[in-house]
Amino acid sequence: MTLPALVMFLAFGIVPLVGVVVLSFASWNGIGAISTAGLDNWRSVLVDPVMYRALGLTFGLMIVSWLVQTPLSILIGTFTAGRQRYRAFLAVLYFLPLLLSAAAISIAYKALLDPNFGLAEGLGLPFLAQNWLGDPTLVMFVVIFVLAWQYVPFHSLIYQGGVRQIPASLYEAAQIDGAGTVRQFFSITLPQLKYTIITSSTLMVVGSLTAFDLIFVLTGGGPGNSTRILALDMYLRGFRANQMGPASVIATLIVVMGLALALFLQRLGGRDKSSSQLEGL
Repeated sequence: MTLPALVMFLAFGIVPLVGVVVLSFASWNGIGAISTAGLDNWRSVLVDPVMYRALGLTFGLMIVSWLVQTPLSILIGTFTAGRQRYRAFLAVLYFLPLLLSAAAISIAYKALLDPNFGLAEGLGLPFLAQNWLGDPTLVMFVVIFVLAWQYVPFHSLIYQGGVRQIPASLYEAAQIDGAGTVRQFFSITLPQLKYTIITSSTLMVVGSLTAFDLIFVLTGGGPGNSTRILALDMYLRGFRANQMGPASVIATLIVVMGLALALFLQRLGGRDKSSSQLEGL
């Protein structure tokens, strides 16, 4: 029964990954013949300051995105987990960004943030007339905001499902003991969401490593290299500079870092495969 899935995984997961690793030791411009380059690609990438800047931007984006998205996702997911009809209606509104493509979102925000024809001019709010996408300091905050706007609904959906799995008896017992809503949230909801937080954080961290389409359309890596994260650096090297070898090196580094971070988060959670999320039951 698992054979079809295994074949698909090997064909579209393992084989391309092996090909990228092999290509990282080769010289190829994407068109001509492939020749052996040994460790030259790795040496050139590992001493390139552009790569280290991209690495720093990637981890900065990852950390700040997690700090912004996780609390918002938990709060929205907990709120929409209620059974009231108005919460169900609001949940639909919250999840609308999930229906939009990253390219469409990027184009929309580029128009909205235009200092001459965007929100500032349309609403008559001069303080919004900033060079949002042209200022090296402001642009990264804009990227983080747009990423959060797009992906907070996805993680909220995960937390909504996690909250709904928590037995109501825990809250009933807390109410009998006199615990208020805030105390119940910190003493029951958050501890019971431990593994949900680990899962959401893993998806968020790996997603930050591979973020590409939204940043590519929104900023193109600019201004300068202020938003040139690793995934975009890989694309620019491979498909703009026709350096498939160095691009494959970066792709390999992204895979290794993604696996390492995912394993670290799973170990951090200390999950016992035989245990349940419903601790203490």
